[in-house]
Amino acid sequence: MSHVVLLADDDAAIRMVLNQALTRAGYEVRPTGNISTMWNWISRGEGDILITDVAMPDGNAFEVMPKIKKLRPDLPMIVMSAQNTFMTAIRASEVGAYEYLPKPFDITEVLSVVARALADAKKPTSSERKAEEPGETMPLVGRSTAMQDIYRALARLMQTDLTVMITGESGTGKELVARALHDFGKRRNGPFVAINMAAIPRDLIEAELFGHEKGAFTGANTRSSGRFEQAEGGTLFLDEIGDMPMDAQTRLLRVLQEGEYTMVGGRSSIKTNVRIVAATHRDLSQMIRQGLFREDLYYRLNVVPIRLPPLRERIDDIADLTTHFLNAAQREGEPLKSIAPEAIRLMQNYSWPGNIRELENLVRRLSALYADESISAEIVQNELNIAERPQATGMAGPIDVSMAVETHVGQLLREYEPNLPPPGLYQRVIDRVEAPLIAMALNACGGNQIKAADLLGLNRNTLRKKIRTHSIEIVKHSRRN
Repeated sequence: MSHVVLLADDDAAIRMVLNQALTRAGYEVRPTGNISTMWNWISRGEGDILITDVAMPDGNAFEVMPKIKKLRPDLPMIVMSAQNTFMTAIRASEVGAYEYLPKPFDITEVLSVVARALADAKKPTSSERKAEEPGETMPLVGRSTAMQDIYRALARLMQTDLTVMITGESGTGKELVARALHDFGKRRNGPFVAINMAAIPRDLIEAELFGHEKGAFTGANTRSSGRFEQAEGGTLFLDEIGDMPMDAQTRLLRVLQEGEYTMVGGRSSIKTNVRIVAATHRDLSQMIRQGLFREDLYYRLNVVPIRLPPLRERIDDIADLTTHFLNAAQREGEPLKSIAPEAIRLMQNYSWPGNIRELENLVRRLSALYADESISAEIVQNELNIAERPQATGMAGPIDVSMAVETHVGQLLREYEPNLPPPGLYQRVIDRVEAPLIAMALNACGGNQIKAADLLGLNRNTLRKKIRTHSIEIVKHSRRN
């Protein structure tokens, strides 16, 4: 006997496409365009799984899903939405959805999720959480495909205590993700404590983390609690974990293994109950090979890895992010401004070496310094100091790579004035050059890695590793000779 899929979506085209795909996969499908019919079926005990849109003509699915969960706790619910925000993913998780699928979705993925949901339907469910109305302020902004994957991963992690490792370039919002994990997770009533390893003198990191007893070292005139003690019952965010000295790494590993620590200068063990979220912009795998980071600690921290994409990989989010920062400036007393569409397009063609932090600084600057109600492309170009491209001016001849690198580094140094950029500038610049070099070599070789390795003069295993490191998509095609 085939499983019955209840399908609720007010878009007739989506109903038809899903109906056909699910039917071909062997399911019996009951489609409807309204919530009332869906509720009638469910209240009569019909259906083995529910696939539903959020916004419907006669209501919002999120409002009825808690009732469905109470009446039919074993009925898996899959939520689809074109809203595609972080809060949509979190809300879907809060009301008990098995999975959240942003529109547009991949049919193959829908079929895979349905099969998995039906297989898991009889397994014990995790403890439920009371649904809450989401606040108006979203901690994470953007609807790009890259961000959708992150939203869904975060939604699954909210009701766990799994250790998370967030990687990404400086300015990509790693602390925002850590705060979202805390603020919407089961430890949200506990403290959120952050410590940046790169901002603390290396010889004081252990005392900062674990606290110290009076007299533990010169200047320790009183007992001082450490970040682990301050974060008890909540979340401890270890930012720039790659900057942690080896001695502190050893002590941290012991805490993660045993669930207890001793203060600097102390003798008694202290039990700890914190969730660890770590973050770094460094390549920890390379640091492990160099003997600068403990491999066993890496595996303890890297239980759930989350990679935050640089802004240049999510240019579709620039308009939303710009609006978000303009609204924030208005709430702080600045007059409401808008950015001209041509200016947004210009911003989408910029490389953003400082990522979202650089974009926020630009928008705040534009909002404060210019009286124009609508910020023009010319103003944005002047602020970003974007040089005219040779193609745009009709200039011919090869591009000077060294000059391009010089321009890029110069822009980065200006962005962080009067300070210096975070450590690791060399590797970040090399990565920026290396990724397009490898991608174009692969394309020139029709996606053939053996030929590309030969063209580049690299060992094949080295090339494969670099392809993974830079998340380069390989498209195989035949080349004309």
